[in-house]
Amino acid sequence: MTTLQELPAMVSEFVELAKSYLRQETVKQGKKLGHFAGFSLGAAVLWALGVVLLAVAGLRGLVALLPEGPYWEALAYFIVVVVGVALIAILVKLGPKSEPKEVPAMTGGRP
Repeated sequence: MTTLQELPAMVSEFVELAKSYLRQETVKQGKKLGHFAGFSLGAAVLWALGVVLLAVAGLRGLVALLPEGPYWEALAYFIVVVVGVALIAILVKLGPKSEPKEVPAMTGGRP
């Protein structure tokens, strides 16, 4: 059993232990999450910039291939927009689903 003289030391030890545990489980995990979110945001910005630059390059190449004239240039813009929208639709369709898969509940016995 603990004596009355040891109680303040035990309380201060408990407080230090609680502080280190909270720091380990919240602050460090928050920093990890912040780093992950920062790198993810940076990657998304770079991918978006790359896609825009590729679309502009495709547009300029298509304008150079088609005959000269305002209608042909408009056709090139229309083709690039249609292809871009189609690619976005495909990526959205193939992307991850927002709803988690439901796991069947097991209630004793055989499944």
